[in-house]
Amino acid sequence: MQISDWFLTYILFPASKAVAVILVMAVMAGILTLIERRLLGFLQVRKGPNRVGWEGSLQWLADALKLMVKEDIVPLRAERFLHWLAPFLALIPAITVFAVLPWGPGLKFPVPGRGWVETPLYACDLNVGLLMVLAVTSIGIYGIILGGWSSNSKYALLGGLRSAAQLISYEVPMGFAVVSAVLMARSLSLVEIIQAQKDAGLWFVFPGLISFFLYFVSGVAETNRTPFDLPEAESELVAGFHTEYSGFKWSVFFMAEYANMITVGAIATTLFFGGWLRPFPNVAWLSFLDLVPPFVWFCGKIGLFLFTYIWFRATFPRYRFDQLMALGWKVLIPLSLGNVALVAVAALWGNAGLNVLGALLTGLFVVGLVVASRRPKGKRVSETMGAPAGVRA
Repeated sequence: MQISDWFLTYILFPASKAVAVILVMAVMAGILTLIERRLLGFLQVRKGPNRVGWEGSLQWLADALKLMVKEDIVPLRAERFLHWLAPFLALIPAITVFAVLPWGPGLKFPVPGRGWVETPLYACDLNVGLLMVLAVTSIGIYGIILGGWSSNSKYALLGGLRSAAQLISYEVPMGFAVVSAVLMARSLSLVEIIQAQKDAGLWFVFPGLISFFLYFVSGVAETNRTPFDLPEAESELVAGFHTEYSGFKWSVFFMAEYANMITVGAIATTLFFGGWLRPFPNVAWLSFLDLVPPFVWFCGKIGLFLFTYIWFRATFPRYRFDQLMALGWKVLIPLSLGNVALVAVAALWGNAGLNVLGALLTGLFVVGLVVASRRPKGKRVSETMGAPAGVRA
């Protein structure tokens, strides 16, 4: 029996992609916890999980089983319905975004009666896909706020209030960074933004170097990751907004966190690093890089962002809350406004203007690195504060 085009296009392929996304995200959330713990152990010169399975490779599965069977404790005076709803309100928007993320141009699948049929590696290509991503991801904040408020706990409430201030503040520079990418591509479609980078012959990270910096810093704050993990702040708030959560509902919050990390990395890859395109896609002598499938290029770029998240956690201390707000409102927002004006002027001259801006910003960035590397190092503490008389040479 031959399957109709309508059934393939609107039923079979979208449903298959939705099931695949949910299954992959559930597994990836667990595997990423293992990768993060192992990397943190390596970066901090200590051992990570190494007991369950070979070199701890099954630790994530043991943790998942433990959380599934662990007792679900709800505070006596909590708002039970909202307490149950909050984790899923944080997770569902994070997964919904994957419907429009372009993972690759397409793959061919065997279909009975039709032979090999090609379908793109995304559920749909909306002409306002980027706007849809921003709208859906902004809903996730309600899950964190309601989780803190419905628990009827002062520590959880403080975590929720911090989250409300932090996420709303950093959405502003993130939005302006996205606007600069839209100006360069002249489209809100994620697929067309990738195609625009191919047509321009360069990734938008070069003319949008400031935009990428603003987006990534804001993305770290939006996902509540170190050094901007103020809504959790274990040393100050016990565990922040999820203090009163346990078992499966607690794990749903962390599935949402890892899903948001992947989303931020995927959007940054799409807007500034050419999506599934190989490096320098218009350079002929690099055509041997086309042997690597586009899907692998896309996932590899996301992997670099995830590694950076973990690297930050192992390196930077947490900001104070007043420092966090000052950075967002006094530094990032004014910088984002000036950056939008700069990109808009360059975009008036099309690809030529973007090439000039990219060369200028890249040159300034290289000069800044050279100057920073040649800066004289500060004196050691023993030299500035002095040493005991018997120790001095």
